[in-house]
Amino acid sequence: MTVYHFVGIKGTGMSALAQILHDMNNKVQGSDVEKYFFTQAELEKRNISIFPFDAGNIEEGQTVIAGNAFPDTHEEIVAAKEMNVPVHRYHHFLGELMGRYTSIAVSGAHGKTSTTGLLAHVMRGAHPTSYLIGDGTGSGASDSKYFVFESCEYRRHFLSYHPDYAIMTNIDFDHPDYFRDIDDVFSAFQEMALQVKKGIIACGDDEQLQKIQAKVPVIFYGLGEDNDFQARNIQKDTDGTTFDVFVRNTFYSTFRITGYGNHSVMNALAVIALCHYENIDVDIVKQQLMTFRGVKRRFSQKRLGEQIIIDDYAHHPTEITATIEAARQKYPNREIIAIFQPHTFSRTKTFLDEFAQSLEKADQVYLCDIFGSAREDQGELSIRDLQQRIDGAELITVMTTEVLKRYTNGVLIFMGAGDIQKFQQAYEKEVEVK
Repeated sequence: MTVYHFVGIKGTGMSALAQILHDMNNKVQGSDVEKYFFTQAELEKRNISIFPFDAGNIEEGQTVIAGNAFPDTHEEIVAAKEMNVPVHRYHHFLGELMGRYTSIAVSGAHGKTSTTGLLAHVMRGAHPTSYLIGDGTGSGASDSKYFVFESCEYRRHFLSYHPDYAIMTNIDFDHPDYFRDIDDVFSAFQEMALQVKKGIIACGDDEQLQKIQAKVPVIFYGLGEDNDFQARNIQKDTDGTTFDVFVRNTFYSTFRITGYGNHSVMNALAVIALCHYENIDVDIVKQQLMTFRGVKRRFSQKRLGEQIIIDDYAHHPTEITATIEAARQKYPNREIIAIFQPHTFSRTKTFLDEFAQSLEKADQVYLCDIFGSAREDQGELSIRDLQQRIDGAELITVMTTEVLKRYTNGVLIFMGAGDIQKFQQAYEKEVEVK
């Protein structure tokens, strides 16, 4: 039996794929840097070995799966090629694996991870389903009917896939280190659309997605009346959201979800539309929607004394707005405090004004230094450029988190895609000590 060796096993997609292969009774191991990443918790639960990078990890009889972040010059990839050990790039291997199942790609600039997690949870209530979520969670079932996976547009990686279905949540300009502009992003999604085999579930409220051309049926969902699946009579409360779904202007059913904000309604609508298309019993869909507990680093909540702490991956202005909106619905009588760490200099520079506008929706803003990327030169930009655009914004470091204690009834939202969690952990220790 071959041993699957993952180069960069702590990456979110890599960790999830390793879990899937392990669950399908394959031998799995991997290597990575020794720094702790939240993605390794699930690997450790399965007793999957994680080694420091070393060419000596490569042995005959292995199949190497290489993370996209590591070049062909990486010592383990070089060693594998010298020994004629097969090497597969992550997205190529994933593309081959999903061919055994009815595959559903979830793509979009925002909402991918939450929608993938929700779809996997709902579909598992009806049929065995394997899934790969971008929060580092994966699960494999050898008797799977469906394979649900998060499909990322960055560097056009999703063009490695030819799924049966695709959910497209939105098209927005992001990853300015790779995409030139919104038209470049659209062209990637358009190319992806032409690779889908059975059907596309797309958000019809998104201007860009309305222009998508495909060889298969395109089913639109959203709040607008022109959509095939429309949410009406949305009722929001502190425990969740209820709404009616109309299919081509005919009442279908009433659904309740555990999520907050309009973006949660949209994610659920996409899932409802896909399940309707696959003839999954509506009662199963309703039950599963009500038992969904979310995905990692997406509006993850806990209490700290009288305060509420929320950890969220939001790193784009659209996502920040959605997260603050959700917090206002869940906690209407509390102060909302945003603690934000920008991710990459290129993104910060591109969206400087938009970041300011979205963050100003909070009652108070604290800013952490920009989390850089190895591929970038920071140039003249600093966190103070963003601070100057936000009224009353303050800078915060790991050593100065005690200022957050003043918000005794506050909701503290730690947002970012870098290492924002170290600020949250520092604050939690600060509270425990005193």
